Amino acid sequence: MTETKTQTAVRDWTADVRRLVAGSHDQPHAFLGAHTQDGATIVRAFHPDAIEIAVAYPGGMVPMERIDPAGLFEGRVPAAELPGYRLRVRTGSAEWEADDPYRFLPTLGEMDLYLIGEGTHRELWRRLGSRVIEHQGVTGTAFAVWAPNARGIHLASDANAWDTRTWPMRSLGPSGVWELFVPNVATGTRYKYRVTRLNGQQVMKADPLARAAERPPSTATVVTEPAHTWGDAGWMQRRAQSNPQTSPMAVYEVHLGSWRRRADGRNLTYRELAPLLAEHCKTLGFTHVELMPVMEHPFGGSWGYQVTGYYAPTARYGSPDDFRFFVDHLHQEGIGVILDWVPAHFPRDDWALARFDGTALYEHEDPRRGEHPDWGTYVFNYGRNEVRNFLVANARYWAEEFHVDGLRVDAVASMLYLDYSRRAGEWLPNRFGGRENLEAIAVLREVNEVLPRDYPGIVTIAEESTAWPGVSKPPAAGGLGFSFKWNMGWMHDTLDYLSKDPVFRRYHHQQLTFGLWYAWSENFILPLSHDEVVHLKGSLLQKMAGDRWQKLANLRALYAWMWAHPGKKMLFMGDEIAAPEEWAHNRELRWEVLNDPGNAGVRLLVRDLCAVYRDTPSMFEMDDRPEGFSWIDGGNAEQNVIAFTRYGSNGRPGLVCVANFSPVVYEGFRVGLPVPGRWREVLNTDSPFYAGSGVGNEGEVTTEPVAWHASPQSARLMLPPLAVLYFAPIA
Repeated sequence: MTETKTQTAVRDWTADVRRLVAGSHDQPHAFLGAHTQDGATIVRAFHPDAIEIAVAYPGGMVPMERIDPAGLFEGRVPAAELPGYRLRVRTGSAEWEADDPYRFLPTLGEMDLYLIGEGTHRELWRRLGSRVIEHQGVTGTAFAVWAPNARGIHLASDANAWDTRTWPMRSLGPSGVWELFVPNVATGTRYKYRVTRLNGQQVMKADPLARAAERPPSTATVVTEPAHTWGDAGWMQRRAQSNPQTSPMAVYEVHLGSWRRRADGRNLTYRELAPLLAEHCKTLGFTHVELMPVMEHPFGGSWGYQVTGYYAPTARYGSPDDFRFFVDHLHQEGIGVILDWVPAHFPRDDWALARFDGTALYEHEDPRRGEHPDWGTYVFNYGRNEVRNFLVANARYWAEEFHVDGLRVDAVASMLYLDYSRRAGEWLPNRFGGRENLEAIAVLREVNEVLPRDYPGIVTIAEESTAWPGVSKPPAAGGLGFSFKWNMGWMHDTLDYLSKDPVFRRYHHQQLTFGLWYAWSENFILPLSHDEVVHLKGSLLQKMAGDRWQKLANLRALYAWMWAHPGKKMLFMGDEIAAPEEWAHNRELRWEVLNDPGNAGVRLLVRDLCAVYRDTPSMFEMDDRPEGFSWIDGGNAEQNVIAFTRYGSNGRPGLVCVANFSPVVYEGFRVGLPVPGRWREVLNTDSPFYAGSGVGNEGEVTTEPVAWHASPQSARLMLPPLAVLYFAPIA
């Protein structure tokens, strides 16, 4: 049905045209398009460069008269009802015929606008942004953007030759949403919004909810619709029935642009990366990949952590459907996909979210809350309904549209504390006078309640470096509701300990044991992330103490210690091959180091650790309960030796870990074991297979009825230098 409005008298449209030219008209449909008058239909169109415009309708064609020199045309069609018409336009350089965007009703309903204003629209991306739809019998693209303080918004795109004058959008009242349906605009069309601010300044803006974008450094957003057919139903069903806390999780953290590249140095695409990465993870035994942010970002050197397109997978590696293929392929190969997500801050690029309509729209207006002192970015205004909706819907979007299995939330501490990285006088307290960011906490809790409820089996992970209580406890119990929290304390203590010469380690023994005092206060992931191998920190191999042989031995011991320790596992790409230098985002990993037996040995060890981990339930199913762990000897600082037992949910010992962090071989070293009998040496990081020295126990040991370490039986072990041993009871 054509939108019509009855006009009772001829009107001078000069003021409307002037507002249109100035970019400040908020109701262009009120005078453009078709309107009934005196039993006929008046059609008006605006095109400053047009020489001629005619109305083509089922009954014929009517020339239009230029009624304003700025470019307003009017034609009278002898019919009170006009079911459909097209405009034929001729300029000095082109001629075309197209449906008139101004003959269509709004594409958003009252309920949509109500939910947007309330901040509760569950599928925000299906109403804002750009959508290819059929509307009033015509296929085209509906554009909608939230900009409550704009004086006017014009759509500029490939479809109108980027003319910022011809397609003004209409305001949908107090919702702050601007809307326009443009017929015959299809996927692949690039576009932006020309926003006229209250002060008359005009700026070109990318769509905040665009689901695709141009490849950087270009900054336009792109119309897209999904066409991928998913094949991961089996994976999704298994995920929904899983319990992440009691399942094995070994995560491989990846930056897609520097994991592998083409021979000429260019990026591989999502479709090219998918089979390579899936095969790598399957070979080594990782259960999940965690991708550093794939949301669109302009500066590669930010590694994706300064996001401009929260709803758009970066075009560096392909289209949104290419990314769907990537996730689908990994799922079909049995690998989960976790995304880094950045709701803590966003960059100041003037074509993106920053000061979108000329006011602090997405960011908090007061710099004491709205500007991040460390990163030179803006902080979201978490207390604004529409901003909260933008973020919560964005979390759902990645789960719904791309089937991702989890979100690792970046910089959570900066969201929780109003005084984060700020001196006295540089921050505003909350309404109770405290330093907690109550609005940000509410957003995090909502995300952590919504995602597992709507997408069973999905996980959320907090990168949170403070002692905030209950990060992984349910909101109903006063927690934040995350599935897991990165154990930053474990990571810092362990790496610091292994960086010290063994002669001094006796004075720092507690760095290895302290983490077990709080290991069950949260559901932890043990992270060896990209943050530890950048900014002149060196690679993990470089951090280890000693000469090259000792560095490799320490690194192997670190990994075996980590895999046996309570908590899920995460390793950054390159660490599995003992990368010789710190990571750089603009080049491929140095895979050629695998020609060295020492590096190849580390890779083989990681493979075997993942296999032992996956096949030994006691190493993961009791991660969240202290009953799954027991010290054998946690106090032998003088010899740098530690031993403990991991128990399964059946209450039986499943694995004993004995670690020797000294360079000394200990012969006949007695260790108390929890049950008598034969114990198989499941893994030895000093094995020649891993380029170790080959000191070990010839495959197994047998207990003797000699009480030791509070056990009635014990065994004499050969402890290799700078090594970790795993033993399992032989039934």
